Amino acid sequence: MPIPSYPVLFYKPATSLTGPFAPIPVSHMAQSCPGLDYECELVAVIGRAALNVSESAALSHVAGYAVGNDVSHREWQLKRGGGQWSLGKGFDGWAPFGPGIVSSSIITNPQNLRISTRLNGQVVQESNTRDMIFGVAKTISFLSQGTTLLPGDLIFTGTPQGVGMGRNPQLWLKDGDA
Repeated sequence: MPIPSYPVLFYKPATSLTGPFAPIPVSHMAQSCPGLDYECELVAVIGRAALNVSESAALSHVAGYAVGNDVSHREWQLKRGGGQWSLGKGFDGWAPFGPGIVSSSIITNPQNLRISTRLNGQVVQESNTRDMIFGVAKTISFLSQGTTLLPGDLIFTGTPQGVGMGRNPQLWLKDGDA
């Protein structure tokens, strides 16, 4: 896909959040067609309120970082959801993250972290956050323009190449995958 001029944004409701090893429920609606995909992402945890912050000040609002899986149903995200990405990404239990949050005092540069996904023991995504189109500071600054980010807000920052949708043949998640 072409590189966007601005970060592509969507939300996941609080009911999407779950632990890193919890089963991912797949609602009846999401079972109606194939397209269940994985996306490893760096998650920034907001530690203090941020409104209209500059890119240079953005990281000072981060309490810490975790890893997350932006579980997505591509058919509902791109076709059946009418272009509203939140529908295809916001089902209950579709934002596992953790198992821990590393303090921003330890991770002072979130743009140099290895990130990967294993599916059934095989590496299917492997990259570094330095390859992100929009860095963490830029994303937080952009999100905070006119919208207050609050302590505890989680920002999933984007996924590297290797998602199931981009493979040939496509690789969709199925019951029992780990």
